[in-house]
Amino acid sequence: MHRKYFGTDGIRGRVGEDPITPEFMLKLGWAAGKIFAAKGPGKILIGKDTRISGYMFESALEAGLSAAGVDVCLLGPMPTPAIAYLTRTFNAQAGIVISASHNPYYDNGIKFFTSNGEKLDDAVELAIEELLAQPLSTVESNEIGKVSRINDAAGRYIEFCKSCFPSPRNLNSMKVVLDCANGATYHVAPSVFTELGAEVVETGVTPNGLNINEGGGSTAPQELIAKVTEVDADIGIAFDGDGDRVIMVDHTGEIVDGDELLCIISRYQKKVGALKGGVVGTLMSNLGLEVALQEMEIPFVRASVGDRFVLSELLKRGWSLGGESSGHLLCLDLTSTGDGIVSALLAIAAILDSGVCLHDLKQLMSKYPQTMINVRRKTSVDLSEQVEVQEAVSSIEKRLDGKGRVLLRPSGTEPVVRVMVEGQDEGFVAELAHDLARVVEEAIG
Repeated sequence: MHRKYFGTDGIRGRVGEDPITPEFMLKLGWAAGKIFAAKGPGKILIGKDTRISGYMFESALEAGLSAAGVDVCLLGPMPTPAIAYLTRTFNAQAGIVISASHNPYYDNGIKFFTSNGEKLDDAVELAIEELLAQPLSTVESNEIGKVSRINDAAGRYIEFCKSCFPSPRNLNSMKVVLDCANGATYHVAPSVFTELGAEVVETGVTPNGLNINEGGGSTAPQELIAKVTEVDADIGIAFDGDGDRVIMVDHTGEIVDGDELLCIISRYQKKVGALKGGVVGTLMSNLGLEVALQEMEIPFVRASVGDRFVLSELLKRGWSLGGESSGHLLCLDLTSTGDGIVSALLAIAAILDSGVCLHDLKQLMSKYPQTMINVRRKTSVDLSEQVEVQEAVSSIEKRLDGKGRVLLRPSGTEPVVRVMVEGQDEGFVAELAHDLARVVEEAIG
């Protein structure tokens, strides 16, 4: 069965446009509730980020779940990884996240976690979609689900994050700038780093429902860069709106992205004996990461773009560490999903263990220049059947002489083909990418 609503990361869209409407959320809560209620009695947790529509969708989901006979526990604004963690610790049947991650406030979405804090498998998502086509019915009045609020949710998650930082180390010597993107980490991340001893300078901690991800956070780090240099901080840390991504900034104001953080963390974990197997990246991971890991004798494989695929590859191999250049990192030895705060703490542990600053430590990896060009397409196209495109790719690969990569990838979210060339020389790479983009454009019209 083809999925109508669920994408690679739950259900997402613009508020007020189908399916991101109160009516749909009511039905979604009911359908999910029916599926989980069939497994026996239990409760479902609901958390959200700080966007204004979260109140509306929280109420709709709550009503649908109650109508299906499921008890509900409300967490309020909480990072996505916190909801996964609390779902596990409260032995809940499932956790629901109301968030559109790094998107603007006018978007929203829904993600589900299983009782183990992992994403739903395809079979459960399909079962929910099948029920969405059925008429909503309410259980008998004596079976309607009860609703309560977990008041100490933030404190529990803060203690969990602190427990992920290796004892007896502390952050007493560090001055840290935190950019919480006016999102879900605004009330927990500062406490985590302050209680570990850091001098914390905060930004992006005054959400108003409309300013989530606006001009800050991991997707817009300019304000963080300026603040780090202004206050002479050791490092800067930026999260996205729901707290599952992180990027860092060194004391000179240079960005340290997800690929570089993976390199730093994997070297540290190998040294202390905590690395299980190797590292999983994606097709978009910088070639410099692959080269650096090879030099450190750490296995590396690439998965399709998206944390769902990184997670699947990690589980298949029994490995624990992987992620994307966006800063969505998976540390499965500590938690079940991407966690920006935990990833940042691991990176800081690596910095302290190395005895050098982040600026010096990130030199472990030399990033290869990449040029990405989006070529518009009207319909789906199989580029593997375009002879002229494949000939152009082969020609470029020969010119790179094993010291670069070519990637053609139809976007899953936009009507474009992403043309990427990567190599050692920035000008040469840009020239090759534009040449290939012209061939692709001609081939697909």
